[in-house]
Amino acid sequence: YRYAKGEHMRIVTGTIHHETSTFTTVPTTWESYRNRRFGFLRGQQVLDKFTDTNTALGGFVDGCADHDFELIPTIFASAHPSAPTPREIFDEILSEMLGAMRSAGIIDGVLMDLHGAMVVEGIDDGEGHVLAAVRDLVGPDVPIVAQFDIHSNVSRQMVEMADVMIGHETFPEIDQQERGKECVDVMHRILREGLRPTLALYQLPLAWGMNQVTAHPPMRSAIELLHEIEARPRVICGSIATCFPLADTPDMGASVYIATDDDEALAQSYADELGQWLWERRADWQLVMPSTRDALTLADTAGSYPVIFADRNDNTGGGAPGDSTGMLQTFINADLQDACILYMVDPEAVTLCQQAGVGAELTLTVGGKSTPIQGHPVEMTATVVALGDGHFLYDGPRNRGLAGNMGPSAHLVQRGVHVLVVSHREQPYDTAFARSMELDPQNMRYIGVKSAAHFRAGFEAWSGAIHVVSEPNVHSAEAVAGRFKNLRRKVYPFEDVW
Repeated sequence: YRYAKGEHMRIVTGTIHHETSTFTTVPTTWESYRNRRFGFLRGQQVLDKFTDTNTALGGFVDGCADHDFELIPTIFASAHPSAPTPREIFDEILSEMLGAMRSAGIIDGVLMDLHGAMVVEGIDDGEGHVLAAVRDLVGPDVPIVAQFDIHSNVSRQMVEMADVMIGHETFPEIDQQERGKECVDVMHRILREGLRPTLALYQLPLAWGMNQVTAHPPMRSAIELLHEIEARPRVICGSIATCFPLADTPDMGASVYIATDDDEALAQSYADELGQWLWERRADWQLVMPSTRDALTLADTAGSYPVIFADRNDNTGGGAPGDSTGMLQTFINADLQDACILYMVDPEAVTLCQQAGVGAELTLTVGGKSTPIQGHPVEMTATVVALGDGHFLYDGPRNRGLAGNMGPSAHLVQRGVHVLVVSHREQPYDTAFARSMELDPQNMRYIGVKSAAHFRAGFEAWSGAIHVVSEPNVHSAEAVAGRFKNLRRKVYPFEDVW
């Protein structure tokens, strides 16, 4: 494919997006795709939703406008992280996307918005399966360029089916739109400048820990080396995937993938170089996570406020239920003042608050209802400060321009501990929802979030200190230990690999 600049190009795009935990108790259903997050979208609905947003699709729209490409959307299917997608649901989604691509007629390229850690019942490598189906449809000569999450478990099938893969370079991931535009820039070079991508993969036997925030060392040094390699002659782009460790699949693990212009050996040498550099520093990527109680002692000794406690393992963005009670119980036992928890997923508690009404005091239990592993429900005698339907607009870097929906929600306060109780699972990317519920986290001294790192995009700039903690839940080390059955190799740090 080589065309003169200005010739009309037709680019089709599709999204099948899911980060899958094989250890969570949260099921994935049709409702997960149709009625959560941004809904199941078709055709023009996709462009209406994502134009001018910090998303991969927002970047695709911008890039196609810059290069005078016609962008033809098919479907957008994205479920919040949860358990493997049932095969019949996946097959129906994939069939609809392929049918829409077929109906698009003659196309010049394909832009895919994928996650990289999707598991389907009976299919360990969801994205590899999707890309293979698209490749079978469009043939060997139509270029496929795909954007991926930084937490991808990259397989060789993905690399073989796509011409170019481009992963996020930030965590918190706030570069989706930028990477989307980069995908279109590469597509332009393929179609109009004769670029011939060759893609290489280096898989590490490594489950990356929580030292992966790209603005801070040691992760910052890894991104700097990646950028140095990307600046070398004949390199198109490169990515580091830190993996999604909560997936018991053969390809679970970190990886590096590099694309060069018509030189596979060069691409492989650079992927090997960066991969080996990362492996030599494998211990640097791990982080010991204390309990909230121990972190609270450390925080008060240091005295840097406001202090944020991030419960990494009950992060709904990783598929957790979001109702682990360890952090809430610790806050209450310590009788903290000017403290808040964002968020506790408990629709039953919200219903009781609605029945009581704003200003009422009631005794109820909060959290710990999805499974006993999440801890005992916490009894609270609290006042209902505010009630809401959960609808709000994101105003932080992550999801900028999009509407959010936490479902029916309540703001409770017991003495000095405020709790936002919600019906839908989502992590706090910024403070917009809290403020809509009459709670400004910046006025708090102690802030607990059910999030691994994405909260940093909207919280870190004004925080005094951040402690990543772990409480008993479905994703804690104790809960998943010994349950990996499908790894095809030993993986550090689960097992020492030297």
